[in-house]
Amino acid sequence: MNGQAPRPRTGIVVITRNRCGRLLRTLDLLTHLPGQPPIAVVDNGSTDGTAEAVRRTHPRVRLLTPGRNLAAAGRTYGAAALDTPYVAFSDDDSWWEPDSLERAADILDGHPRVGLLSATTLVGDEARQDPLNTALRDSPLGTEPGMPGPSVLGFLACAAVVRREAFLGVGGFHPLLRIGGEEQLLAIDLDAAGWGVVHCPDVVARHQPDGAPRPGRHAVMRRNALLTAWLRRPLRDALSQTACLLVDGVTDAGARHALAGAAWRLPAALKDRRPVPRRVERRIHSVEASP
Repeated sequence: MNGQAPRPRTGIVVITRNRCGRLLRTLDLLTHLPGQPPIAVVDNGSTDGTAEAVRRTHPRVRLLTPGRNLAAAGRTYGAAALDTPYVAFSDDDSWWEPDSLERAADILDGHPRVGLLSATTLVGDEARQDPLNTALRDSPLGTEPGMPGPSVLGFLACAAVVRREAFLGVGGFHPLLRIGGEEQLLAIDLDAAGWGVVHCPDVVARHQPDGAPRPGRHAVMRRNALLTAWLRRPLRDALSQTACLLVDGVTDAGARHALAGAAWRLPAALKDRRPVPRRVERRIHSVEASP
């Protein structure tokens, strides 16, 4: 034995933009996790001195500055820069409970078909349950043989741990969607490639959003759901979702914004259109049909 500490199995990627104070608080928590996992911060074009502050206060953190706002695709950029077999994602307002990354790595070690593990999310100082936890726990897909938890086709990005090989193999987060509901497309792509996407309640992430209103968020979510349909769903589903937005757009300004946002991205979506296998489409329909 040479007395060296074991090589970390899980690295952390944090994406941020113009939220320097929150990021530094999050890094204070992440850098004190057991085992000192390697951390990569992807600064998505901040103009508030974020990069300088990270270099000054956390010199051991790997700072990546792509020079533009990659949005959710910054996670892919960060994962490519790490060399750990597993990668956990945090936002600048989220972090991991002390033993959770070790627990996640044990699960991934023991279940080589799992490509993504979705954790429990506790919100705020009072650690209240995120409503998504119940939906994931009660997934209509159930727990498949050999899987460590219920199979899911959605998750919260800042509460996910991925097998780096699987994540990068499917291209990571699609750059077309930016931020807002980008998780579903990644879950679908992993499932289509044969990787398991599961919810493991014993792995816990903490999230402390600032609570400020996010105008236009709902329109972005609808836009990205429509783009996901055009990217991966059968033509009838993509056309049906488009028709629904058109009808809603008669009276709903948000629906009109969603349509407009999808329209100019549609050529790029069609260029990368790869409808999923029927097996995966049946699973998507099962999730959509659940209460």
